[in-house]
Amino acid sequence: MLRPAGLWRLLRRPRAPGVPAENLCRREVASGVSVPCGTSPRALNIFDRDLKRKQKNWAARQPEPMKFDYLREEVGSRIADRVYDIARDFSLGLDLGCGRGYIAQHLNKETVGKFFQTDIAENALKNSLKTEIPTVSVLADEEFLPFQENTFDLVVSSLSLHWVNDLPRALEQCFSDYKSAQIHYVLKPDGVFIGAMFGGDTLYELRCSLQLAETEREGGFSPHVSPFTAINDLGHLLGRAGFNTLTVDTDEIQVNYPGMFELMEDLQGMGESNCSWNRKALLHRDTMLAAAAVYREMYRNEDGSVPATYQIYYMIGWKYHDSQARPAERGSATVSFGELGKINSLMSQGKKSQ
Repeated sequence: MLRPAGLWRLLRRPRAPGVPAENLCRREVASGVSVPCGTSPRALNIFDRDLKRKQKNWAARQPEPMKFDYLREEVGSRIADRVYDIARDFSLGLDLGCGRGYIAQHLNKETVGKFFQTDIAENALKNSLKTEIPTVSVLADEEFLPFQENTFDLVVSSLSLHWVNDLPRALEQCFSDYKSAQIHYVLKPDGVFIGAMFGGDTLYELRCSLQLAETEREGGFSPHVSPFTAINDLGHLLGRAGFNTLTVDTDEIQVNYPGMFELMEDLQGMGESNCSWNRKALLHRDTMLAAAAVYREMYRNEDGSVPATYQIYYMIGWKYHDSQARPAERGSATVSFGELGKINSLMSQGKKSQ
């Protein structure tokens, strides 16, 4: 279906209140308390990874895959901005879940000398976007990285890790019985990891509309949007994985669509359809029409379009090295917090005494 020109726009917006996210089971996984390092990935089966590979391959085979790249392009450029903010050149970088290469196209060879791009979808790798950086495409799963320890100066990941079954294990430094190196493990000392993933308020409008319609028409509802990690868990996950000097922040991108069905069409085109094992295979036609009506009634913009909110978590973590700055020892402060309010007067007195 062709969309009227001008209906698409991406913009930053303040955090909007949403309905509670369907993230309870993912939070239990994200906390890392129930699964020790080295546990078989089969013990955590939230997502059907084979189905996700098929979804991404199908999306990459479409005649115009760039038609659905707008969100990945935007987040990829923001990841690249964070790379440029670091006053350092990286001789060897790695992109996990690269898709068609949405980060590499925004980087230059002066910043990153060589880039390895990995993805589970071979069709996405075959249709990679052009970049001036020398790249190597590797068909690999984010859960099973085929690289040796201390290999990369930089690891990035954009909108991919939210489909990983065992997120703590994907970040950690452990080397399990499955011989799968993880992000911390493949980074060199003083190397940096920069990632972005969808957060808990993503698509809350769609989630709420489907829940209300399905409850009214079918007497109950099933999850139709995948579970997400909570922002409060990310710092713990990165610290548990061995990263330090952590930065975690959140942003929201709103995209306006002609209607709910166009949104769902684009999610399919992005390869972002739900692949949770507990998903409901089909929705009745009446339920879908009712959900579209609820969506429009509750969230419609003045121009008739409907918004969809994508919450993005950005994270930065460094692998330890002796040269890194460390916090001062406890009790070494010379000024108490109670005296901070007097700092201006103390400084002015110091200048007069000089």
